[in-house]
Amino acid sequence: MVISLVRKRNGSVVKFDSLKIQRAIEKAMLQVGELDKKEAGKITSQIVKELSENQSMFFQGTPTVEQIQDKVEEVLSKTKFTRTAKAFMLYRRSRKDARNIKEFFGIKDDMKFDVNAIRVLQERYLLKDEDGKIIETPTQLFRRVAKAMASVEKKNKKEYEERFFGIMTRLEFLPNSPTLMNAGTKFGQLSACYVLPVEDSLTSIFKTLEYAALIQQTGGGTGFNFSHIRPRGDIVRSTKGVASGPISFIRIFNQMTETIKQGGKRRGANMGILNVNHPDILEFIEVKQKGKELNNYNISVGVDDKFMEAVINEKDYDLINPRTHKTVQRINARLLFDFICHGAWDTGDPGMIFLDEINRKSQVRQVGEIEATNPCGEVPLLPYESCNLGSINLTKVVEKGKIDWEKLKDLVWLSTRFLDNVIDANVYQFPELDKMAKDNRRIGLGVMGFAEALILLGIPYDSKNALKVGEKMMKFINEESHKASMHLAKERGSFPNFNKSAWKGKVKMMRNCACTTIAPTGTISIIAGCSSGIEPLFAIAFMREVLSRKHLFEANKIFQQIAIKERFYSDELMKKIAMGGNLRGVRVPNRIKSLFKTALEISPEQHIMIQAAFQRHTDNAVSKTINLPGSATEEDIRKAYRLSYKMKCKGITIYRYGSKSEQVLYLGEGKKMTHAGGDYTGGTCIGNVCSF
Repeated sequence: MVISLVRKRNGSVVKFDSLKIQRAIEKAMLQVGELDKKEAGKITSQIVKELSENQSMFFQGTPTVEQIQDKVEEVLSKTKFTRTAKAFMLYRRSRKDARNIKEFFGIKDDMKFDVNAIRVLQERYLLKDEDGKIIETPTQLFRRVAKAMASVEKKNKKEYEERFFGIMTRLEFLPNSPTLMNAGTKFGQLSACYVLPVEDSLTSIFKTLEYAALIQQTGGGTGFNFSHIRPRGDIVRSTKGVASGPISFIRIFNQMTETIKQGGKRRGANMGILNVNHPDILEFIEVKQKGKELNNYNISVGVDDKFMEAVINEKDYDLINPRTHKTVQRINARLLFDFICHGAWDTGDPGMIFLDEINRKSQVRQVGEIEATNPCGEVPLLPYESCNLGSINLTKVVEKGKIDWEKLKDLVWLSTRFLDNVIDANVYQFPELDKMAKDNRRIGLGVMGFAEALILLGIPYDSKNALKVGEKMMKFINEESHKASMHLAKERGSFPNFNKSAWKGKVKMMRNCACTTIAPTGTISIIAGCSSGIEPLFAIAFMREVLSRKHLFEANKIFQQIAIKERFYSDELMKKIAMGGNLRGVRVPNRIKSLFKTALEISPEQHIMIQAAFQRHTDNAVSKTINLPGSATEEDIRKAYRLSYKMKCKGITIYRYGSKSEQVLYLGEGKKMTHAGGDYTGGTCIGNVCSF
């Protein structure tokens, strides 16, 4: 008797469908370059035959899913398709781990996410009831978001809901975390980040503190420039007292975030900036060097061209009291620059924000001067301005070793519309935020999975070709997003500040003052199953903590597929790779080593050149970590900072491996494997505040 029923893992019995077996085999074949649908059909027939012949061995004559999969492995391993058999076994192993995690959290996964995606979805995105029980599936999450974004459409709401739903469920595009968390809920705060003004008065400071607390409560990040606050020791005329200076208030803001994050869905994220000409700049630079302060902050020094020119020419530079606007001290610019670089070498902070370059490229300079950015530096914003971010998964536009430009264009146009809709669907907590968002309509469409897209194209990350391809892709995305924005303007009108913008005289209409950004992506890249932003891979294989004291082995899926396809895969090989996280000292083909170089194997110059290549065609800014090995010197830091300024980057963040007391990923030493905490996002934000 031919097999007709199958027992599912939950105990229910359903009709047996041999096509499911054939599709699984074809999928495994495709991964390792052995796709042969005719042979897959023959193998499936053999599996069904053997299951039917052994029907008496199964309880009530009905095999379980596990018994069927055992038979698939058994039959595949006896064929010439040994690589397909290995791919199927690895997939089965990963699905078992994922099921265990889902059962632990009580998640019904209708999209077959991997372990890390499930953990992130559970922690941050899937809705819960008052008792903390998860009440939606991943598909329902994306439906909730798609419906909320389509709700602002004037026509064809259902059509756009389906299109938005499609690009998210296919993991081709994902919006920033607050949109995934809050769309279609009572909170409705959808923006990734805000910049809030900090003026030199207690009223302004504590108003901003209140605004920041409420924004962070709903998952938004905040950026501040504290340079308007009078320096420590300055006079306070109203009380005849002495000012405590900006650093004391930054500490208060940090403590607020510490309090808010204890009950939030994700850790709070902030950017604190102090201009290089502020009298308290030395105190600011060294505030994080003890490693115990401002743990909820990335800090950056806001520098101008005058300072960088003084550094290059070894001139003195004025420190100016922001209250009186008078010079209070002259300091050797080179010595101050070296002090900044020492801080970056010692702890990864401070970074640098190049304010003059930001404002030269600002699309709305007539509206105001930009003084601050969001927490990871990729969006320079005016006071009270916000930005809605989303990223295209570049691994989804590489087909058979080539870029599918038409598919990429379609994704850019639909994603631009999605992000413009976020502005109108958003619930703004304060009128100032509402006005600035709608006056400029700034959005930030970016990318993720760039490193793996290069691998699929056969291009090493540290090559000239990577620079060429990266710039070509970003130029295309930027231009198509601009075209999409112009098209939206014909339908919906230009942003209100259009006549005060750099677009006036260049184009007739524009819906958004800025369209593109390169964000670090973080947790959304875990959901998408790709590398973070435009970062290189940091580790090929490692152990990750998924639950308290429970670790699971994790390896780059593309590497695994290539290793199986080229017949050098083994479990022993993967364990050896996990010892150091990279391919150094491992016996694999040299061209594979070249393709899979990790972040610490990439020169700082190449890191910066990649950032600059994307920045040339990005409206806002680029978040990129310049990773250095622990052996890097302070001179290496100085060279990197100078080069980033020369290459017209808008900011720079450096991290020397091991320079912080705590990291989310540690490379293996001795007999200990490379291991990562649950917060590791697969990119290179291993030392800085990076929760997006």
